[in-house]
Amino acid sequence: MSVIKLTVVGGGSSYTPELIEGILKNQDILNVSEIWLVDVKEGEEKLAIIEKLANRMVKESHTSIKIVATLNRREAIKDASYVITQIRVGQLKMRKYDEYISIKHGVIGQETTGAGGFMKALRTIPVILDICKDIEELAPDAWLLNFTNPAGIITEAVLKHSSVKVIGLCNNPINFYKKFADIYHVPIEEVSINFTGINHLIWITGLFINGESKIDDILTGKSQSYEAKNIPDFGWDVDFLQSLGAIPCGYHKYYYQTDKILKEQLEQYKENKTRADQVQEIEKGLFELFKNPDLTQKPKELDQRGGAFYSEAAINLICSLHLNTGNIHTLNVRNNGTIACLPDNVSIEVNCVVEKHQVTPMLVGDVSPQIRGLLQHVKAYEELTIEAAVKGSWNLAFQALAMHPLLPSTDVAKKVLNEMLEVNEHYLPAFH
Repeated sequence: MSVIKLTVVGGGSSYTPELIEGILKNQDILNVSEIWLVDVKEGEEKLAIIEKLANRMVKESHTSIKIVATLNRREAIKDASYVITQIRVGQLKMRKYDEYISIKHGVIGQETTGAGGFMKALRTIPVILDICKDIEELAPDAWLLNFTNPAGIITEAVLKHSSVKVIGLCNNPINFYKKFADIYHVPIEEVSINFTGINHLIWITGLFINGESKIDDILTGKSQSYEAKNIPDFGWDVDFLQSLGAIPCGYHKYYYQTDKILKEQLEQYKENKTRADQVQEIEKGLFELFKNPDLTQKPKELDQRGGAFYSEAAINLICSLHLNTGNIHTLNVRNNGTIACLPDNVSIEVNCVVEKHQVTPMLVGDVSPQIRGLLQHVKAYEELTIEAAVKGSWNLAFQALAMHPLLPSTDVAKKVLNEMLEVNEHYLPAFH
């Protein structure tokens, strides 16, 4: 059996213990020999805490995985079988700016959607493409599994500007599977879901429990309890669901219930209690827990972080790639005609067949106008954002932000853009 070197870029992330837990649970299948945790100087303290916890978890599991923590990215990537990226350029400090600048101008502030997601993408794309240069040189056969948000945009940037074998992942789909398995009291293997869309903008167009369609249960309001913990839950209007003819994901609320969410965010902003503030508090508490020398497993408090089950999705995917299973996973991949109304070279989030040598999206074809309108609109924004980041173009960045459905006018887009570029000057040398 071949051995695996797994490299985690952003190894000091609070999510890493969940990833370690998933690897340990599947070690008999994967036979991972080394896990390299790499981070930047700003994350060195957190990386050291994660390294110690990871070693305690490995010791508790009675396995022989070697844990290596380093700031040397090239050494960590060299000869890796899989590279997982879960980075946050600018740390949580910049996430707060992303949210606060947006809300200050009367625009929804969110880390992956709207102006906040736009700014996170601009900071992240140059760094991800630099990481990809290392992978091309030092681990050309490695699969890159990207969890870095906004996951769809980052994955598309790699697809367009790198030769790396990349797959984008999100915990949104696996959460749907778990929610519906819980709602219908069945094993997750009996749940089948058809997804159409892009990252954080996916619609469920088919829901089957043991082969029987159940989508009307949701569309008629019989069961709606499937929201993610980190998204405000105002419920869905049943008439809207029936006219849409599909189940929206939680992130659709930023588009379909903009007024309600913006009102809530403005109140949080006044009290310095936005999601960014909440996450900083959660992170602080988590790392205090991680320091406990008696802690030998992932603490349950990590589920509050908003990314629950992400590592389960990652490990399931690695197992499928490693064992050449042909299993179906919901992933961010190149469109290649899968969704007829989108360009071939953009990233989409759909069901895919996973084999050791390739990941093949399952045909979606045409979509309804109810889905197509918003889908094409947001995708065009994503395309422009990537081009702006790669070229360092203010004009393209302005067009991208002005186009986004959550920006009310070009005047507001210009003000938000200029303030964000000023605050992010250190991270955007191409723009200056």
